[in-house]
Amino acid sequence: MRKEKQKITDNKIINDILTNSEICRIAMLDDDTPYLLPFNYGYKDNCIYIHSAPEGKKIELLRKNNKVCFEIEQMAEIVKHDKPCKWATKYRSVIGYGEVEIITEYKQKKDGLDIIMSHYGENSNSEYAEKHVDNIVILKLKITELTGKQSSNWKDNSS
Repeated sequence: MRKEKQKITDNKIINDILTNSEICRIAMLDDDTPYLLPFNYGYKDNCIYIHSAPEGKKIELLRKNNKVCFEIEQMAEIVKHDKPCKWATKYRSVIGYGEVEIITEYKQKKDGLDIIMSHYGENSNSEYAEKHVDNIVILKLKITELTGKQSSNWKDNSS
């Protein structure tokens, strides 16, 4: 990381970003072209869980190459200034790498849905219609590398 003083080394802060953010962006490879998508997600035990249709472009790409890069931002706020070159962005984020496993077994899919629902404040062990669980897969992204970064102005009037 070029700006070492912006690196987040506190695992509690990194865990806070992973557990309290709302959107995870995942980049896959489509031959030699990046393919990036935003997802709702759940986080538990160093894994990110996403629900998906069992078919489509992302599933095809992940079957060819399950290695991905992902980004999660906890907050991004534009900080305006009366001088254009003094504008800034206040943010905290993590960027990581991992491998995606496509989960098709019913109980594991239900467990993944519970993790996702819990991430957004729903009680775990929710009741799901069997046909809905049958019609999805869970993408389980096992994190292999992770770094956190925050803007140098993070502590200035933190929201």
